[in-house]
Formats: sequence, C-alpha cells, structure tokens
Amino acid sequence: MRIAVTGQAGQVVTSLVERGNAAGHVVIAIGRPELDLADPASVVRALEAAAPDAIVSAAAYTAVDKAETESELAYAVNGAGAGAVAQAASALDVPLVHVSTDYVFDGLAGRPYGESDPTGPTGVYGASKLAGEQAVLATHGNNSAIVRVAWVYSPFGANFVKTMLRLAADRDEVSVVADQVGNPTCALDIADGILSIASNLVCDSNPALRGVFHMTAQGEANWADFAEAIFAASAKRGGPWASVRRIGTADYPTPATRPANSRLDCGLIARVHGVALQNWHGSLDLVIARLITAAN
Repeated sequence: MRIAVTGQAGQVVTSLVERGNAAGHVVIAIGRPELDLADPASVVRALEAAAPDAIVSAAAYTAVDKAETESELAYAVNGAGAGAVAQAASALDVPLVHVSTDYVFDGLAGRPYGESDPTGPTGVYGASKLAGEQAVLATHGNNSAIVRVAWVYSPFGANFVKTMLRLAADRDEVSVVADQVGNPTCALDIADGILSIASNLVCDSNPALRGVFHMTAQGEANWADFAEAIFAASAKRGGPWASVRRIGTADYPTPATRPANSRLDCGLIARVHGVALQNWHGSLDLVIARLITAAN
C-alpha cells in the first residue's frame, strides 16, 4: 500500500514509518510547511499530490494544558484540520484512518468505555478532538475508521516513559499520580494496528469496518503503577530508576482536567478488524531496551 500520513515527528507517525516500511508499504509522512492542519487548502493539496491508497490522519494539536489558552488553534488543527484531511480522502476516494483520543470522555465511568458510550470532554483538547471526529464522520464517514487511543508511549518524541527515565537520572524519588487509570499503549503497536485497519479498508468495502473503534494495549494501570514498571524494566538493564511516591490528582494540579478513567473497551476492533494489541508490559520492556541501548 501507498499510505500518506499527516505529520512528521509525532510518536504514531514515526512508528508508522518504521513499521510500515518494514512491512513493505510505502509510507509518506507529510507535515509543515507542505501540510499545515491550520491551513485546510494546504492539506488537500499535499494529500492529493501524494496519490495514496489510504490516508492516516495522525497529526494533531496535543498540548493538553496549553489548549486551555489556545483554544482557537486547537480547534483549527484538531477540528477543521481533521475535516480537511477527510475532505481530501473523499476527493481522492480513498479510505481514511483518523487517530483520536480517550479525552473525548469525561473519565467518570467505573468501567472501560465502549464506542457507544456518551462523550463528554472536560477540556479544550478533548472537545477539539471530538470536533475532529464529527468532521470526519460528516465528510467521509462512509469510508473512514476513527481509532481512539490512550496513554501513548514509544522510543520516539516526548512521552511519560522518557520523562520518568529522565527524572530518575538525577533523583531518588519521583512523585506520580495514582488515582488515574488507563491502558498504557505503545505507538509501535498502534502503528501495527493502523496498518491492519488500513489494509482492511482498502481491500473490503464492508460498512462494518468503518466507524469508531477503540484500540489500546491489553492490561491496565495507574500512572504510579506504570512508573514502577518503567523503573523495574530500566533497573534490570542497568538504566536509571527511582522510588515512586504515590500522590493524588489534587496534589498535582494542571490547567486541564485529566480523566480519572481512561480505560477503553477494545472488543469491537478485535471482532471486526481482527486487531488486538499485546499486553503493555511486553511492549514496555522492548521500548525500555531500545532507549537504554540508544543512550549507551
């Protein structure tokens, strides 16, 4: 497949390039200035020039806290920008995989969220991503799969795993929130899942393959659990580690409210697309190994 991906440096984009090229696909990552989600005309031009068999909409405004004071930009990128990508996919008559987030929910449910659960974002970032989902469905819903992911980490870019290792390099104890729960998910696994979905969409016109899906790793944790697993995997390889001091969300205030529950039910994507990501512990071990090898 020839796959055009919006963005150039994000975790999912970088993972798609690595995994896609390894699998024999041609993955074209397109970002600014050629493709600027805040400039819809540039989006359509760039994607049409790429002449893809499928498009993956992975670029986004992801500064969760900053979005609270940059709402216009967040909506321009995550809402209108996503709509422009869908418009290009429609004009080219190719399938679209759009990457979204658990932040479209309020995080108050006492169980993993299903695709049919009511949305209710509590901040600008989640609301802008929900606007993007709605724009995709309105513009190209008959040939799109929206994939909600959560708690993304990888060997690339900025993420929780790399932050924990950096902090552990110069302190003995790290305070980490223990009352938010989710599914830590490796971007490399997300990339594998997206490639499978894109292939399904290209090869099969079945409407059941289109729509909204949840895709996270198996297994759950709170942030403190996740941090302890990071440090254990790092220590095993002679890397930095620290003790974890468990704190509450109230002890670490942020401009944007984080969902207390980010868990997503991924049963639908397993049944429909045959995609089931592995348990997060296995993927974390591989990511830690890569990061420590690269550091040495």
